[in-house]
Amino acid sequence: MAPTITPAATPAATPAATPSITLSEAATKAIEVAMGDADGDSLRLTIDARFQHELFFAPREAGDMEVPANGNGVILHLDRASARRADGVSIDFIGPPQNAFKIENPNQPPKAKPKVKPSSTPIELARDCEATVIPGGEKVTLAQGDMVVLTQALGGSFTVRTDDGALVRIAPEDAGALGLEATPPKELRGDTGPFDLAKVFEQLRTVFDPEIPINVVDLGLIYECQAHAIADGSHRVEIKMSMTAPGCGMGDVLKEDARSRVQELPGVSEVDVEIVWDPPWDKSRMSEAAQLELGMF
Repeated sequence: MAPTITPAATPAATPAATPSITLSEAATKAIEVAMGDADGDSLRLTIDARFQHELFFAPREAGDMEVPANGNGVILHLDRASARRADGVSIDFIGPPQNAFKIENPNQPPKAKPKVKPSSTPIELARDCEATVIPGGEKVTLAQGDMVVLTQALGGSFTVRTDDGALVRIAPEDAGALGLEATPPKELRGDTGPFDLAKVFEQLRTVFDPEIPINVVDLGLIYECQAHAIADGSHRVEIKMSMTAPGCGMGDVLKEDARSRVQELPGVSEVDVEIVWDPPWDKSRMSEAAQLELGMF
């Protein structure tokens, strides 16, 4: 059983500095016109934690920060949380037919790249690439110009069905052959905190069965996971894992995936992954989340 992960304490809030906000000439004029119907309300700008922006007139609230917009006489009122997200914001006004304010915020995190989804549309391989036959584990070479259909893209690798009906796994480094961009799984290399066995399970959850869209932890394939401190202060992680079918040829592939992901963790110097078959795996080992994902409830 994976240890309970305790969230880190939330740091105390720090006072917000007065942000710099720029209004375009068009936005200034639109605000001045709107002020005639504001009945004395303040112009408020709110920016929530998801960086959703709202510009509107409303009564002033206690604790508001008054922010002059680029010296043109317009004052915006922001709550303290919004002010911390507002430095460098620029506001423009787009005329007909939109008649809407356009707000750009340099503090907004970049949007995550959309996940690659399975598709029934055939993909023509842009170059030769090596693949692993599922479930046998044999290595084959797919040729440039071959047509394949993407059936799964999880954990950084791709499962495709070839013209002759074979199911094969393509490694992340060959994403370009599919005309796709490799999306590496979550890594913890930037984490400099102490070794934590919970993080081992986090990494193992980025390893997926190539036929079933479930990670090896929720599939119940991790039978044992232990960490042992060694002389230099680092840790040796020992993992026993199984496959969903006896003698599955993908064992070596998933074993290496698990080893390499755990090896990335700070404080880990050795990783040993052993494939075991006793007791045999069965569906009762799957987590409730996995069973729900596969429609088994």
